[in-house]
Amino acid sequence: MSTTDLPLDVKLMALATQLMLGLLALMCLGAFGTWLLRHPVWTVKAIEVQGDVQHQNAVGFRAHLATQMKSRVSSNFLTVDLQQVRELFEQVPWVRSAVVQREFPNRLRVTLEEHEAVAWWDQSGSGRLVNRQGEVFEASPDDGDGLPELAGPTEQSAQVLAVFRLLQPELQRLDLDLDRLELNDRGSWRARLDSGAVVELGRGTPDELLQRLRRFTATLNQLTQRYAGALQSVDLRYPNGYALRVRGVTTTDKPIPPRPASAPVRPSAARPITR
Repeated sequence: MSTTDLPLDVKLMALATQLMLGLLALMCLGAFGTWLLRHPVWTVKAIEVQGDVQHQNAVGFRAHLATQMKSRVSSNFLTVDLQQVRELFEQVPWVRSAVVQREFPNRLRVTLEEHEAVAWWDQSGSGRLVNRQGEVFEASPDDGDGLPELAGPTEQSAQVLAVFRLLQPELQRLDLDLDRLELNDRGSWRARLDSGAVVELGRGTPDELLQRLRRFTATLNQLTQRYAGALQSVDLRYPNGYALRVRGVTTTDKPIPPRPASAPVRPSAARPITR
C-alpha cells in the first residue's frame, strides 16, 4: 500500500510525529547551546590593558573594571557587549577613548588613549581641563600649577585653544607668556599675561586678533624703555592704535582721580597710542 493510500488520520499522526521530533531536536540544540554558552571555559579570565596608562595603576585599574563588569556587563566571552565595556572604561577619569577586542578563547584586550591636559578650563583647580584636541574633561592633575587658563562657552573650547596656540608664540618672542585667554558670550576676547597685565583683544577672526597683538608687540620695547612702571592693561580694540595703562603712568591729558580698588577702569579714559 502506498503512502497516498493511507487513511487521513494516519497521515496526520505521521506528520505530528515528525513535527514533535523536529521540535525536540530544536529544544535539544537550544539546551546544548545554552549549556555551551554558560560553560566556565567561556568566562572572561583576563583583561589586558595597553596604551596610555600614565594616570592609572594598571593592576588596580583592571581589578576595578573587572568588578564593574561583573555587576553591569556579561562576563561571558561570547556574549559580552564590547560597546558596554568600552563605555565603562571611558567613564574613568583621564580616559579619552578605549578600543575593546576579543582574544580567543577568554581574554579581552583594551587599548586606551588618555587625555593630555594642556590647560585648565575656566579656573585653575576647577577640576575641568582641556586636552590637546580642545575637549573639556573632568580630572585632577597631579601638578597643574604650570597650566594656563582657558574660558568661554564649553562648545567653543576647541576654538579657544586654537586662538591660544596662535597668540602664544607672538608673546613668547618677547619672553612673555599667555596666562589666561577668555572668550565671552558676546564674542569678545580678553587675555591675561603672566605679569598680570590684561589685554583686551576685542572681536574678530583669529588672524585679526593676531594682527592687533602684533601691532602692540612691535612697539613694546619702545614702551618699556619710555615707561619704567609695570604694564597693567592694554586695549587693542582701537582701529589704528591701542591704549595702555602703566603703573604710575597714564596716557591721558589730565590726571585720573583715584578709584576704589574694585572700580572698573574704562578703556575710553586712555588716549590711544598710534604707530
